[in-house]
Amino acid sequence: MTLAQDMAERIVTMRADNLPQAALDWSKVGVMDTLGVTLAGVAEDAPSKVAEVIGVQMNGGNALVLGTASRTSALDAALINGVAAHVLDYDNGGANMNGHASAIMVPALLAAAEAFNCSGMDVLVAHTAGFETGSQLGRAVHPEHYESGWHPTSTVGIFAVAAACSRLLNLTAEQTATALAISTSLAAGTKANFGTMVKSLHVGQCARGGLMAALLARKGYTANADAFAHKQGYFNLFNGAGKFHAEKVLDTWGAPLDIVEPGAAFKLYPCCYSTHAAVEAALNLVREHGPFKPGDITRVDSYTAPQRLAHTDRPQPKTGLEAKFSVQYCVGRALLDGRVLLGHFSEQALREAAMQDLLARVHATPHLDGQFEPGRLMAAEVKVTFKDGRSVASRVMQPLGRTAANPIPPERLTAKFEDCAAGVLPAAQVKELSQTLARFESVASVRDFMRMLEVPAAPHAQRRIA
Repeated sequence: MTLAQDMAERIVTMRADNLPQAALDWSKVGVMDTLGVTLAGVAEDAPSKVAEVIGVQMNGGNALVLGTASRTSALDAALINGVAAHVLDYDNGGANMNGHASAIMVPALLAAAEAFNCSGMDVLVAHTAGFETGSQLGRAVHPEHYESGWHPTSTVGIFAVAAACSRLLNLTAEQTATALAISTSLAAGTKANFGTMVKSLHVGQCARGGLMAALLARKGYTANADAFAHKQGYFNLFNGAGKFHAEKVLDTWGAPLDIVEPGAAFKLYPCCYSTHAAVEAALNLVREHGPFKPGDITRVDSYTAPQRLAHTDRPQPKTGLEAKFSVQYCVGRALLDGRVLLGHFSEQALREAAMQDLLARVHATPHLDGQFEPGRLMAAEVKVTFKDGRSVASRVMQPLGRTAANPIPPERLTAKFEDCAAGVLPAAQVKELSQTLARFESVASVRDFMRMLEVPAAPHAQRRIA
């Protein structure tokens, strides 16, 4: 059997009655978190520009475009909602996939579930299957894949989406293998575009592509079942000969499921995860020694892993999007305000005189590996030096929520969801939605559930999308 066929055999056996409850519970958190950050992102430029360019015909389909009361095709809804899910960089990730996990799957799953009238439990099972597929393929290609410049959220995540949508639509093992093989030709995304709108486009095109692969396979489309290991296939092209570990895909599959251990990584701050340990270190300093007067600070030193600093060393970000990938800005903002919120990544916040003044004194340096073992890849230290010669420092080995072993308290994740949704939906609607998501496994019809997400009055979000 080929690798695609081996994975497919495992994917189709995943059912609600043979999955651990913890896996379904974490998938439910992933759905809630993704819906929240998507609603917060619908009014941004990126999703509206995508909708305009592809010429979306509203009221011409059966899948909701979030932030509106309009529906379009499932593929277009997956694309637009996928862009909105990631545009704020506030969505969760998976350590082994080394990318953003639920933002690629949930928009595709909800669009397909609405179109085909699936249940909430169907979505949770599919999300679990997709998470495992993306994680195990990630183990096979990293670290070489990530370090060469590919954006795994889309170049590995495409297989998570294809697997999830195949499971949702009850495809056979043969059809699922075909969907995975089709996806090898749809994988795309480069880290060179971090800090721009294109990064969120990666997520949208991944959501659309994975769903399309499943729908094509369902219709009998053909693909090379050996598209992963072929001499001109995925592994050799994306990683290079001898730079991948195909055997890792199956050697720990489901033992335990990756969404249970190490689990998804959820965010408390709307910026690149590679900045989070440094942000928490800065916030620790504010709690322990602050508040600080920026004029009293002569220098701030931030130490992070060189692999993380490669895309977060931006001493002078020019846009709010760039600021999300500037460890200097994120650390400076944490020290200045004692918190890091969505509004801190507006152009206005970036240009604040006090922020710009402090930013000039924030320096980012790669830490030495031996100083931060174990867990050095996510560890960070922040040191603040004052005019009177004093200095204080804080080290964080792993940010809160990075793994299921260090979880964000449920009430904080619920509060995050409600805060995100409040910018688009009325308070009563947000509360009802939050309560329904808490029992999402009992939702009989996703089609009915999606009506709870409609915005009939269509404020700013409707104008930006339509």
